[in-house]
Amino acid sequence: MTPDQIEQLLVAVAGGELGPGDALDRLRHFPTEPLPFALLDHHRALRQGHPEVVFCAGKSVEQVVAICERLAMASGSFLGTRVTPEQAAALGQRFKRVEYNSQARTVFLRSEQQVRPAATGTVLVVCAGTSDLPVAEEAAVTADALGACVERLTDVGVAGLHRLLDAGDRLRAADVLIAVAGMEGALPSVVGGLVGAPVIAVPTSVGYGASFGGLAALLAMLNSCAAGITVVNIDNGFGAAMAAVRILGNRPRHGDRSRG
Repeated sequence: MTPDQIEQLLVAVAGGELGPGDALDRLRHFPTEPLPFALLDHHRALRQGHPEVVFCAGKSVEQVVAICERLAMASGSFLGTRVTPEQAAALGQRFKRVEYNSQARTVFLRSEQQVRPAATGTVLVVCAGTSDLPVAEEAAVTADALGACVERLTDVGVAGLHRLLDAGDRLRAADVLIAVAGMEGALPSVVGGLVGAPVIAVPTSVGYGASFGGLAALLAMLNSCAAGITVVNIDNGFGAAMAAVRILGNRPRHGDRSRG
């Protein structure tokens, strides 16, 4: 349950609109709800500000649908990552409002109450090449689902550095940047040298043989000489977005921080 749902429940009990027994029934599966194949964490929204996210890889269609049904009942929303087309099709039949992004491999049921971004500030997802877009889109969809205002800057890798430099105003206007790149992984270093905001680097598995499935990009990003860069795991757009939104939640208000 979300903090707003808990507060509304308490207000209803205090005002006599809802009996204690009815309130207890609504809280029956709080904080956890056991399923035959999963133990759902309905307390996560209170602890971390967002409901549990479903990692769909390796799960059956039936398991994904069952988990998402329970999350939707508890919070009115759910986010699933690494979704297969079959899983997405089943969720689309069950939830008419579900948003499926085939490139990002995500499904998102937006809460009817979520009509505008909840986080203060902008996350700019900067993508080196078109081949990196699946990871970049996973980051963008996740940040949006968590309530951030998300912008995208695509195909601005260092092979054509002028493309990135032409977007200097957009880079400097962002509150947090997610830089997604494969190959030699140089993009985050360049971005980190141009801005004063936090930069989260995401190496992708895109590249030829000596890229070793993204290991070369990962090591390059870990060894960046640009200050203020944080690195997540290979192809982990989801993890980058989670970090970006938490940074937004703890950052100074606009105008309190000087920008580079």
